[in-house]
Amino acid sequence: MKKNVIFSLIIVLLLCFGCSCKSNATFSNRSQIGSDNTDQGELTVKISNNNWKLTTRANPISANVFCADPTAVEYEGRLYVYGTNDHEQYSKKPEENSYDKIKSLVCFSTDDMVNWTYHGEINVGKIAPWITNSWAPSICSREEDDGLTHFYMYFSNNGLGTGVITATSPLGPWTSPLNKSLVYPGVKSLTGDTLTDCPSPFDPGVCIDENGDGWLSFGAGRASDGTTEFPGSARIVKLGSDMISLASDFVEIKAPYLFEASELNYINDTYVYTFNNSWDSRDVWSTTTASPSSACSMSYMTSKTPLDTDSWVYQGHYFKNPGEMGLTWGNNHTHLHKYAGEWWLLYHTMILAEKAGIEGGFRSMCVDKVTDSVDEENVKISNCQGTREGVSALKNLNPFETVAGTTMFTCADIWYENSESPSDIATKSSKSCGWIMVKNVDFADGASKITIQAKGSGEILVYADSMPETIEDESKAIAVITLEDASYKSVASDFSRNPEGLHNLYFVMSNKDICFKSWSVE
Repeated sequence: MKKNVIFSLIIVLLLCFGCSCKSNATFSNRSQIGSDNTDQGELTVKISNNNWKLTTRANPISANVFCADPTAVEYEGRLYVYGTNDHEQYSKKPEENSYDKIKSLVCFSTDDMVNWTYHGEINVGKIAPWITNSWAPSICSREEDDGLTHFYMYFSNNGLGTGVITATSPLGPWTSPLNKSLVYPGVKSLTGDTLTDCPSPFDPGVCIDENGDGWLSFGAGRASDGTTEFPGSARIVKLGSDMISLASDFVEIKAPYLFEASELNYINDTYVYTFNNSWDSRDVWSTTTASPSSACSMSYMTSKTPLDTDSWVYQGHYFKNPGEMGLTWGNNHTHLHKYAGEWWLLYHTMILAEKAGIEGGFRSMCVDKVTDSVDEENVKISNCQGTREGVSALKNLNPFETVAGTTMFTCADIWYENSESPSDIATKSSKSCGWIMVKNVDFADGASKITIQAKGSGEILVYADSMPETIEDESKAIAVITLEDASYKSVASDFSRNPEGLHNLYFVMSNKDICFKSWSVE
């Protein structure tokens, strides 16, 4: 008798508990949702607020990937940005960014400058197993005799030299044509000149001039006769027609207080060499063409005859250390790029790590528009400003075309699946109720349904312009897509109300390990 009474009480308690759990929920997998995201004793499922990048600021580029030393190339109307994969270091040694674990690069692209598509890692250690590390890339492209556009990515092989990988797409596949560094101490050029007195021939900068000729700059450290004011290690060399050989003597660029971070631009028939200068005080300054640079800022020099050492003219600094602009103090590396008729300065800071409360020197790439600071006619660069706010959108996002799931303005509790395969990469919720935000989605006169390619168990809930604190009230979502498959499927859902005009969209993944590859509307 006692057993029957106890059993009946247990049944009643279970039924009551089950009813209370489901009173505000209509989702098919509610019992599985939020197991790693719900406070003990609570029956609601909170949407993550663990976004390191704010929904109101466009910087940094990536909301979840630590990356640095930007470079960029345009292809078919999109801007592709590459950088050092600080996140590889963070994942293996989160207490300190000592750079020794980094053997990959990262790639993002955009056509509106605010929504960035993550294309994953370029595993340089696998492509070029002879390397020690891969840092600070510089990329260019050129149409070759085979009718294809070829991409040439130069990168720092630690401080030991400069390597190169090539591809016929900005997303690869990449190959290592030399199986060794292109530049290293003692290397000989096609002219027979030997590279000497350049202790660290790394941090490459590449450009292609109006004749289609390639040029490569590099160098750091102090030459044997160098001084604090003139370390004497910056070099420029003409590349061979194949872009993977050296076709001239190595010529010194006499850069005052040189530290690292070479880059090259070609503007109005002029070669523009940019570099990061050192932290040393400017007690000695003998350069007469411009005032002393501020510590660890970015400076530039110009020449119309780059193989003439004396032709290079120091023009001054154009980008102070980010710490001087209210961002974060640290090393400095920029890339100046013209895209969509505007000039942009790509650089890195540690504002993402700052927001995440992470120390160790993990950096993030940022971008600001600097058209007003670039005088193309006179080849002058001045007063480029870095900001936390970042840039405004060049255009709105078209949801009637397929949008990659890795395209976002910001996110929370999101990582990626297949991060080495650009065609298969997807966002992946690292916790329940992780989300991505896509900015400036233009529905025009409206849309009736959304189709998502995804996999996992749970729901993807779509919100317009804002999210509730929890996902318990389904009515606040404009669409709910139910997933119950371990492989990718295209799943459609009607919109509960017509989303006309311009909106920011939030995609909330109810459970951990939901993978989201693409979406579109109609």
